[in-house]
Amino acid sequence: MNRLFASLLFLCFSTVALADHPNIIFVLCDDLDYGDVACLNPECKIKTPHMDRVAAEGMIFTDAHSGSAVCTPTRYGVLTGRYAWRSKLQRSVLGGLSPRLIEQGRMTVASFLKSEGYHTACIGKWHLGMDWHVNEGKTVNELSIESAEQVWNVDYSQPIKNGPNSVGFDYYYGISASLDMVPYTFIEDDHVTVLPTEDKSFAMMLGRTPGTTRKGPTAPGFDANQVLPTLTEKAVAYVKSRAKAAKKGAPFFLYLPYASPHTPILPTGEWVDASGLNPYADFVMQTDDGIGQVLAALDETGLADNTLIIVTSDNGCSPQAKFEELAAKGHHPSYHFRGHKADIYDGGHRVPYLVRWPGKVQAGSTSDQTICLTDLMATCADIVGRKLPDSAGEDSVSLLPAFLGEAKAPLREAVVHHSIDGSFAIRQGEWKLELCPGSGGWSAPRPNVDTSSGPAVQLYNLAKDIGEQENVQGEHPDVVRKLTQLMEKYAAQGRSTPGEAQANATEVNVHAAGEQAHTPKKKKGK
Repeated sequence: MNRLFASLLFLCFSTVALADHPNIIFVLCDDLDYGDVACLNPECKIKTPHMDRVAAEGMIFTDAHSGSAVCTPTRYGVLTGRYAWRSKLQRSVLGGLSPRLIEQGRMTVASFLKSEGYHTACIGKWHLGMDWHVNEGKTVNELSIESAEQVWNVDYSQPIKNGPNSVGFDYYYGISASLDMVPYTFIEDDHVTVLPTEDKSFAMMLGRTPGTTRKGPTAPGFDANQVLPTLTEKAVAYVKSRAKAAKKGAPFFLYLPYASPHTPILPTGEWVDASGLNPYADFVMQTDDGIGQVLAALDETGLADNTLIIVTSDNGCSPQAKFEELAAKGHHPSYHFRGHKADIYDGGHRVPYLVRWPGKVQAGSTSDQTICLTDLMATCADIVGRKLPDSAGEDSVSLLPAFLGEAKAPLREAVVHHSIDGSFAIRQGEWKLELCPGSGGWSAPRPNVDTSSGPAVQLYNLAKDIGEQENVQGEHPDVVRKLTQLMEKYAAQGRSTPGEAQANATEVNVHAAGEQAHTPKKKKGK
């Protein structure tokens, strides 16, 4: 009888504890820039009422950063709380057929929350690799986008191994990678929903030629312009399906990585020409509407008051948005930041970060804490009152004090940035050190093209020079030395947060890809 009473008491306390845990929705837009959200950019020409609503009812982070300036590495960091350059992916992104990147046995946000009683779902773009059934004698690229010759090297009728379900998600529905990569078909859990038997490509931007996505395996009836509406529909259905259980103390975690407004830029229906700017701006508005539908589902089900929702993006905007067209009408996706997607400059990795949690996060508040998308892991652990093991979340810091308005000092010692070519930068307070001579990405000065002269590193004081125009590395060798040593320490010890150093820390050259370590030249340069 005593044992039965103890069991019932434990069950009672467990249920009460779970009931105190919020549902968590993490919306990760794709290539949405800081300046594309109206509440963040006073000069924004795009209407984003639903993201603005999240901000008005919650908190804006003005100094939030993705772990990388491109897709895959940022997503790795979001789910593992670990910088992706610690993995085997040192630059660029995976393809739609690449094998699983997240290491076997590594804790993810999903596996952690699942162990804490959460139901977990991922609906959207994965882009972290999954193990397709590769035909005998054939290959697919492991750490890069598949070649045109490889796209039919997979037996798409076979179950997929080591996908989202293998890293802690109870349910998955979405696409394997970016929507300009094969295969063009939806995946549910471990199988494609419709076998891709056709060979097709899609326009990169509605109504514009030339330019198409990579041609390859496509499911009959699949149309790229239906991915955004379908993902929104699935997300809304998931929220509604979990409402009853959530109200009874079984919370859920929904990771919603949209594939928009990334290419192919294909707004539909009422959203075509809605912005008065161009199809990219239209697509941003349609993505915002998808977020609005998720918010409406929370309202309809009565879950809004006990749901933490975070809306952010994986990196800056791509030049595929047609910057010159937008600029001609007064809109600048990167706002006043230098560069864009792929770059080491802030335009590559400073992202929107909006948080709403009624009763916890003060409505209409703002935080200037310097944060990173890797911080989701530690934040979730703090919310549920657990300590992460030293083998997890090595680069993750809890943002809960900032959410609650209790952070009086910087939560992070520093933030590390990474560009598409593997170049590094480290940010601490007002100082940002870029361990490369150029953008490390697609804008000028481009790596190995426009970087033949000038200093080998760049140092900017963002408090005085938010646009990163005046390289002051020659005037502050002490700051260059200090931040270089800190970056080298982070690389060597396998973590950037307090804890036991990792014995298997990855050896990383923290200087520019293809460059040797330099002592900065003592002269001023741009």
